[in-house]
Amino acid sequence: MQSIPVDTARLGVLRCAIAPEVKISNSETQEVKKDREGNPVYTVAVTVRQDRRRISVIEIAVSGEPTGIEEGQIVKVTGLVAFMWSMGDRHGVSFRADAITPVHGAPAAARKGGEA
Repeated sequence: MQSIPVDTARLGVLRCAIAPEVKISNSETQEVKKDREGNPVYTVAVTVRQDRRRISVIEIAVSGEPTGIEEGQIVKVTGLVAFMWSMGDRHGVSFRADAITPVHGAPAAARKGGEA
């Protein structure tokens, strides 16, 4: 799987759409996905709006639980990488980051109705 570094500065405002959730690797046993070091993997859904285009939502995986992130809050994504994948006739892009941290400022609730 080839990894492609993503320049987050060109993505515009990144906003948390769904707060961090632990990623499940086996839905039958509810086993939590772990990284190579044994840390749990979390996913955060983030909205991306570049140059006044439509908003896209990407799901970003990160090792360890990101703290202080609430829905609607502007976030900083460090070390974002995209991975192209395919399985049979299915294909897509997955995202992984080194860290996702909140951008401090106005409370998330005050920003929810604002421009993305």
